[in-house]
This record gives sequence, structure tokens and C-alpha cells, in this order.
Amino acid sequence: MEYMTESADRSPGHILCCECGVPISPNPANICVACLRSKVDISQGIPKQVSISFCKQCQRYFQPPGTWVQCALESRELLALCLKKIKTPLSKVRLVDAGFVWTEPHSKRLKVKLTIQKEVMNGAILQQVFVVDYVVQSQMCGDCHRVEAKDFWKAVIQVRQKTSHKKTFYYLEQLILKYGMHQNTLRIKEIHDGLDFYYSSKQHAQKMVEFLQCTVPCRYKASQRLISQDIHSNTYNYKSTFSVEIVPICKDNVVCLSPKLAQSLGNMNQICVCIRVTSAIHLIDPNTLQVADIDGSTFWSHPFNSLCHPKQLEEFIVMECSIVRDVKRSAGAGMISKKHTLGEVWVQKTSEMNTDKQYFCRTHLGHLLNPGDLVLGFDLANCNLNDEHVNKMNSERVPDVVLIKKSYDRTKRQRRRNWKLKELARDRENMDTDDERQYQDFLEDLEEDEAIRKNVNIYRDSTIPVESDTDDEGAPRISLAEMLEDLHISQDATGEEGASMMT
Repeated sequence: MEYMTESADRSPGHILCCECGVPISPNPANICVACLRSKVDISQGIPKQVSISFCKQCQRYFQPPGTWVQCALESRELLALCLKKIKTPLSKVRLVDAGFVWTEPHSKRLKVKLTIQKEVMNGAILQQVFVVDYVVQSQMCGDCHRVEAKDFWKAVIQVRQKTSHKKTFYYLEQLILKYGMHQNTLRIKEIHDGLDFYYSSKQHAQKMVEFLQCTVPCRYKASQRLISQDIHSNTYNYKSTFSVEIVPICKDNVVCLSPKLAQSLGNMNQICVCIRVTSAIHLIDPNTLQVADIDGSTFWSHPFNSLCHPKQLEEFIVMECSIVRDVKRSAGAGMISKKHTLGEVWVQKTSEMNTDKQYFCRTHLGHLLNPGDLVLGFDLANCNLNDEHVNKMNSERVPDVVLIKKSYDRTKRQRRRNWKLKELARDRENMDTDDERQYQDFLEDLEEDEAIRKNVNIYRDSTIPVESDTDDEGAPRISLAEMLEDLHISQDATGEEGASMMT
């Protein structure tokens, strides 16, 4: 006899909930989930609303006991800060998951969704999801308190340059803005021959001094003054001062090198023109187009000064111009500029057009000048040069005229300039007409020199229409591709407080 065995499908048994009688799968508590949650709340003791402090000035959150940290909205750092606020109650349960629930950035609210587990009746594990609401309260941090006090500082940097022109400072200002080196300053004060930067810590000032050494040729001295001391705890309170001196040479200055320095730079002539000042002084010899770079340490070892004041620039008209093709180079000559063309020109002062007096000179502007053009230069023949190196030179080696740059109509250039620069927020004296003229000179230098322009953030001015890159006179202009769009975050419709929380 043969028996047929049939496989029976085994289904788990069900029991009735001891509270409501609903069939459920067996569990250690023999209670359904709904009844278990009604009887036990595992989130009890965890606060559902917590306050968190936020400084609107520096955009930082307070982390007890005494630390302020920078956190972006819905970032890991901010989530960790929120969980630390309820660390003690959370230690009694098992945290499974945590994440932010989206809120309006201006709402002054942060919502964190938590998933926790806890063992309850007879070993049953209950999981619960709930939301903790964080109220963001405004509180000024200690650093911002000192900033608002205006007179508190631990370190000051005094940047000075013994020149009558501020071109180097305007260039330095744009570098500071581009790399954000002004963010840690308490106050920036402008004085007649430089800038003062105030800091709340000596470390921030040292970082700024290192930045200055990398961007402009300079030297510095450091000193400190004892303010107070505690002999019991052996603590001292100092105020530090850093005196930074920038080389007294600006763009478009005519300088006279010492014979020893000129020989070390490749036997170039002593009379040179400074074409730009960046991390080094860039010189060009207008007679041979030989170029040389002088760093700060070399300059302070062999110092030299500018021969003429910028206000001594005179306007000349080009009567005749010819390109010099073959240039005889002496032994050991240095590098030759490929961006300039050597030319021989006859010029006449526009103030002496009723005479027949003309001047002959060589210039590095041969690629720009044509007969009839206006050019700015220094008249060394009729100028009283009070320089020790010039006095020792042979008078035949001193040129009568040194041409600096081609002259264009300034009014037309200002009207067609469709770009702008940002400025540092600083305490400044009243800007006179001379400061405005120097600032316009710096803007023209940016248009004419691409090497300087690439280190500066240039923003498009939407109020002026876009035109072609060159005007009728051939004046250099900045192309639209080199400009940045200026970002303006408008005020939110809900009020000013909302914008303060945006990072």
C-alpha cells in the first residue's frame, strides 16, 4: 500500500491583541503596535523644541560651552550641532536616522527628523519617528562685540608707501578683495600715505603680512607693547604692531639705477621706465627694450628713487616716428621685451607749438605711435634732477625726453567704460580731485595692461550699454569676456531678518 504525502503550506500562527483583540503576529509583549504606542512613548524626555544661538554679523552658530562655528544650512556640521543640543536625552535610546526637514531660510526655524528605537515590554523593540523643532535666536558673539566697540584690537598693520601716487594701493586693494583677505579685519582706516588694518588676533595680522610679502615688494618690522599682566597666572596681554613699507616706485615712474645694479641686470642702461609693479618691480630700458625684474630684497640692497613727480608729465605731439629694426646688443645683455617695439621719434611739446623746438628720443612705444599722436612723457632736459646716480652719469647718456604712454581723450574713455571695480569698506578722508585723478589713472592702466588686469576682478556695469572693444581713437578697452557679472541678492519679501540667515 502506498501513501501519498501532500506538502502542507505552513503559515505562522496569529494571536489576539490583549488590549483590542486584533489578530497579530506573536511578539514578546502580545500587544499590537497601535496599542503599544498608546501605552509607551519612547520619545518621552527628549525635548521637541530647542533654541540655538546664531550671530548675524559673522554667520556663526554657538556651540557650548564657548565656541562659535561656521555651518551652512542643512550641512553635516549643523546637524551634528543640533544633535549635541539633545545629547543627554538621546543617550537613553538608539538613534537610527537623523535628517533635516526643509524650512524657509528666513523662518528662523530648523527642523530635524529623528528615528529612534528602544526596548520596551518584555524585550519588544519599538521604533518611532518624530521631529524636533529648533528655534534660531539671534545673539552677538564675543568677536563681533569687540568689532562693534570700534576701539578694540590686538594687532595693527601699518602699510606705507613714500610716493605721491596711490596706484600700488589701488592694485593692492583689488588683490585683497579678490582673495578675501579683508574678512578678519576689525577696521580699515585710510590715511594720507597708506592704510591701517586692525585685527582681533596677532595670527590674523601675521597672515596678512605674509600675503603682502607675496603680492607687492615690501619689508616689515614688528613690535609689541605690554598692556597688562597677571603675575599669579603668568599671563601677559600685548598689542602688536607691524610696520610694512612698500617700495617707493609706482607704474610709469622713470628711475635711475646704480651702476652696480644696472650691470648685474645685464648691462642695461641706468635710466629705465617702470612698466608695472606686482610682486616685483618690472623695468624696461627705452633705448634697447631690455627688461628686468627687481624683487624687494634686491631693491632694499640697492635702493633707487623716482626721478620725476607724476604731475611733471607733459604732453608731446609726435612729429616723426621710425621703427628701429636692428638693435646692437652688448655682451651679457638680458632679456628683450617681445610686447614692445623700439622706435626713434621726434616730438614737440604741445605748449611750445609756436616755436620750432623739437626733441629726439628713443622709446619703447614704437608700435603705438604715429605722426600726429599725443604722448605723455618727462622732459629731463629742462628738469632739475636731484639724484645721486644721475649726477654721476655722463650727461650724454641722459636722454632729453622719456616717453611714458600714449595719450587719449579721458572724457570719452570714462563715458564708454562699461565696467567697474569693488572697493574696501574703510574709514577714509574726503577724496579730493587729485585722488580721483589717480584712481582714473589706475583704471586706464587696467585697460592698457593685460598682465595687471588678470589679477583683478572686473565687474560689468549694466547701466552702460555694451559697445565694440575699440573706439574710433584706438584706445584700449576691456573685452566683455574678461568681465564678471556682479551678483546682487535682493531683499526677501518677508523682511530683512530673512536675508541675515542666508550663507
